[in-house]
Amino acid sequence: MYYTDSKVENLYRIFDQNERKDYLRLDLNENPGGLPQEFISSVLKDVTPQFVAQYPETLHFSEVLAAHLGTDIHHLCLVNGSAEGIRYIIQAFTSQGGRIVGVVPSYFMFQVYSEMYGRNFIKVPYNEDLSMDVENIIAEMTDDTQLLILLNPNNPMGNVYSDEEFEKIMQTAKERQITVLIDEAYHYFYPGTFIRYALEEDHVFVTRTFSKLFSMAGCRLGYVVGWPDGVKMVQKMCTPHNTNAFAMKFADAVLSTPGMLEELIKKFSEGRDYIIKWLDDNGYSHKGEAGNFIFIKPKTDAKTIVDRMKLEKKILIKTYPDVGDFGNCLRVTIGERRFMEQFTAALGEIDKETP
Repeated sequence: MYYTDSKVENLYRIFDQNERKDYLRLDLNENPGGLPQEFISSVLKDVTPQFVAQYPETLHFSEVLAAHLGTDIHHLCLVNGSAEGIRYIIQAFTSQGGRIVGVVPSYFMFQVYSEMYGRNFIKVPYNEDLSMDVENIIAEMTDDTQLLILLNPNNPMGNVYSDEEFEKIMQTAKERQITVLIDEAYHYFYPGTFIRYALEEDHVFVTRTFSKLFSMAGCRLGYVVGWPDGVKMVQKMCTPHNTNAFAMKFADAVLSTPGMLEELIKKFSEGRDYIIKWLDDNGYSHKGEAGNFIFIKPKTDAKTIVDRMKLEKKILIKTYPDVGDFGNCLRVTIGERRFMEQFTAALGEIDKETP
């Protein structure tokens, strides 16, 4: 008898089939400038026919990454983008019908995987002013909750949690035996981190990616940090040779090249400072500066701006509907200053109120 899983059949997904190469891409939280071409060329010099022909080996890069994080390889699992790690944590640490708590809006794959595997995803909404009250999160952390998922900073809202707020959350999680997953995809745009919990305590995971500041979204590489037995569970879920040899080679080079990470952070910070000042000087309300993205409340219609940006300026941005007090607003990736100047020049021209 033929069988189709109804949970997958009824799952709502949007598949990205856009051709984006000729645009300034400020719509998917990538680094629009990428890594320097001379750096790319220098890394590729070492690529041999044998390197391409062989299955990827993870030990060397795992050791490099562990040293960068101040830990050992037993606390790490490399994954094909952090979304793969998130998927395996949901599969391995929650049950059919199990209760998962997360804030909304957030990275949508949390809900997708929960629904795909028949879990019960409980949504904690933001306040109208786009703030998140941690007491609302704690109120949903019931005794039958199996997993709490948080982003720090959160995508798309850009909020972060203070040390005091997170300590309250962790206290409740321990009392009620809830596994905690903190996604830190945007860590390097914001220096705060809760990785010490994943390194020092049980039933806490941190996931990170090389797609954002490291500018390697095309390579697909991420990692899970956690207590050794938990990491071992995630590793058991992984397919053989799941991490890309090119991705590990580039990530190794970024981490090993003196000043490279600092230069990426510097260029981003200059771009962020520029766009925030421009928005303030031109009377725009905005929110979300902790990640590499920003919400902007437009003066005119958000969808019209997005359409005209693409058609007239070859710039891709997003619109988000009903975002609290912001209403229908723009969502823009932050990149280095030259790209922010290109975007603000276009916005200043397009977003004009009729006299």
